[in-house]
Amino acid sequence: MSDYFDSKDTMSEDSREAELMASLPNQIAHAKANTSYFAALFKEIDPLAIDSREALAQLPITYKSDLVDAQTKQPPFGGMNATAVGNLIRVFRSPGPICEPEGKSDDFWRGARALHAAGVRKGDLVHNSFSYHLTPGAWLLDSAARSLGAAVFPAGVGNTDLQVEAMAHFQANVFCGTPDFLKIIMERAQEMQADVSSVKKAIVGGGALPPSLRQLIKDQFGFTPLQNYGTADLGIIAYESPAMDGMLLNEGAIVEIVRPGSGEPVAEGEVGEVIVTLLNKDYPLTRFATGDLSAALPGQSPCGRTARRIKGWMGRADQTTKIRGMFVRPTQLEKVRIAHPEILKLRLTVTSENHRDQFTVACEIANDDQSLAEKIGATVAKSINLSGSISLVKPGSLPSDGKVIDDARSYE
Repeated sequence: MSDYFDSKDTMSEDSREAELMASLPNQIAHAKANTSYFAALFKEIDPLAIDSREALAQLPITYKSDLVDAQTKQPPFGGMNATAVGNLIRVFRSPGPICEPEGKSDDFWRGARALHAAGVRKGDLVHNSFSYHLTPGAWLLDSAARSLGAAVFPAGVGNTDLQVEAMAHFQANVFCGTPDFLKIIMERAQEMQADVSSVKKAIVGGGALPPSLRQLIKDQFGFTPLQNYGTADLGIIAYESPAMDGMLLNEGAIVEIVRPGSGEPVAEGEVGEVIVTLLNKDYPLTRFATGDLSAALPGQSPCGRTARRIKGWMGRADQTTKIRGMFVRPTQLEKVRIAHPEILKLRLTVTSENHRDQFTVACEIANDDQSLAEKIGATVAKSINLSGSISLVKPGSLPSDGKVIDDARSYE
């Protein structure tokens, strides 16, 4: 029995990148030819010219807000689906509201590789406590487990005592769900004196798994949960292996990490927003912004898998805040940075003094031209319709944490 899902797990980085880039022009052409949304968005784009990450980075980003607007104007999927609704297998409606399609292909959400890395195999029984109601959460891992030859108990959410009873009755050996519910259900089993010692593997997502919680589960229940990272729109984007050294990027998608508020890729190790292009014929989302922050890791995983890695979920990229009654967004500050090429990086920090909002825009610049402060201040005022302080700082002074807006006000 192989430790790897298939040959792609260990293919060379150069071969994987060449394969991804070779598939990109056809994917862009497919999206342009078969969806009304991308036909309009890529009207002036030659798909054959999009054959590298540099070329891909020139395409516009589609944000969640764009998706919501498009779906409102053109239900159900905003013209982003390349497969007609009646030819799908399921359709979903998530909070937002945002609707998602599921095509008929096996393992549509690309979760099998993640479950395999966590040790799920043919003959296992998966207790799946993600929601089966309205949203695709549970179906991501349900279809993945079944494609591996495992059986699934569709537990869904809630009814903790009934779930404990079912887990003990069926002797499930794999748990899928959120980290906090894993702790809840295992502790409840102890209280009920139910034998759930059959559970030896756990795949968690949809919430934070701090090291302390992972250690607690290992110490109390004898197994170590592994994380996956995905969204309802995109399926499984990245996943952990037993090495637990970052999260491996899944196959079937091209992932970029960009500066929030712009489509510009950031350097390896720098925190930015996760942008995903799906290599999917049914729902060809291209340069779709997840709204999540992460950072690329150097090197390869000790587990032997060669996919690129990210640190995992590191917070939200949407740093929109309100200052003196005005919304301020990272996109507005990006315009300031573009207007002044001397700015290497900037950050707006908002505080409150005597219940009055104050803010400072710190700008990293390579030279010591203090006259830039006045010019940048004027651009800031024009961009966000507010005036504040400008601070010029040396390169490397600002944290590399992806924040463009830092709300340091206390709301206690």
